[in-house]
Amino acid sequence: MMSKGNILAVDDTPASLKLLTETLLAEGYEVRSAINGELALRSAASNPPELILLDIRMPGMDGFEVCRRLKDNPDTRDIPVIFVSAMAEMGEKLQGFNLGAVDFVTKPYQREELLARVSTHLKLVRLSNHLEELVVERTEALLETDKKLRNGMLDFVTAIAATVEIRDPYTAGHQRRVADLAIAIAREMGLEDARIEGLKLACVVHDIGKIRIPAEILSKPGRLNELEFGLIQQHSQSGYDILKSIDFPWPIAQMVLQHHERLDGSGYPNGLKDGEILLESKILAVADVIEAMASHRPYRPGLGLPMALEEINRGRGTSYDPIVVDACTKICQQAGFEFAKP
Repeated sequence: MMSKGNILAVDDTPASLKLLTETLLAEGYEVRSAINGELALRSAASNPPELILLDIRMPGMDGFEVCRRLKDNPDTRDIPVIFVSAMAEMGEKLQGFNLGAVDFVTKPYQREELLARVSTHLKLVRLSNHLEELVVERTEALLETDKKLRNGMLDFVTAIAATVEIRDPYTAGHQRRVADLAIAIAREMGLEDARIEGLKLACVVHDIGKIRIPAEILSKPGRLNELEFGLIQQHSQSGYDILKSIDFPWPIAQMVLQHHERLDGSGYPNGLKDGEILLESKILAVADVIEAMASHRPYRPGLGLPMALEEINRGRGTSYDPIVVDACTKICQQAGFEFAKP
């Protein structure tokens, strides 16, 4: 049977390492094991795996230091790391994510949860690493035309975006609905078709960075604490990091990076102001707020389109571009725009 992926499992406890290894082997993965940090670093450098599952509490060199050294090495820095540890404090999780880990599985873990996260991150790294090649191959197999190239690109970008929604059922369809509204706004503003096409792609993947946020935070029913909200705020930068190496015909990665920036500099991650923000990001920002407020979330019911429009008009000229706000208000109130059902 063909291997489903090459994984390095690291744990200083023999019983835990054996269980983890056997679980992955039974699922069809090729697994190498390391009982300490030094062995893990040597194994990863000599034959880089596709994914590393890493314990934190280990003698000599703990998992945080192993992760730090992996990210400092050009040959291993792009390997996704999932911490598998009994550590469950948000501060510890945040430290792990700041070091470059992509996910955190808490011991004792459910077998199904572990395998789902492994599968999701392997799929994401493969799509991210090979998107350009896949688009070219698919295009050449069909027709050597620009239209086929862009259709293929949209297919693969949509596949990447779906990995976020697998982990967060409460926002399933959010990116697609944001794209629908953003396209309507852009058309009302008179943007050319080619530019709208790039905006659509950016909308479809604008929350891809949330793949690096623990699922329990994404679907938390109560108010987020400061650490959790800080982690959420990293998703724009994470999305940029995932997309920046892909050679799109449009600045997709920059659009994603800037979609939470605000005209007055109060946004994130870089506190950009009006003249520094792409027009497409301004449109995406308004569409994102409208859809998020109008739709149901685990911590509140949907507030409805009228209240969402009140919000963007309240921030017109300070947080949101006035031309974008006016176009959005017009299509929602006069043209009767409605979101597709989830």
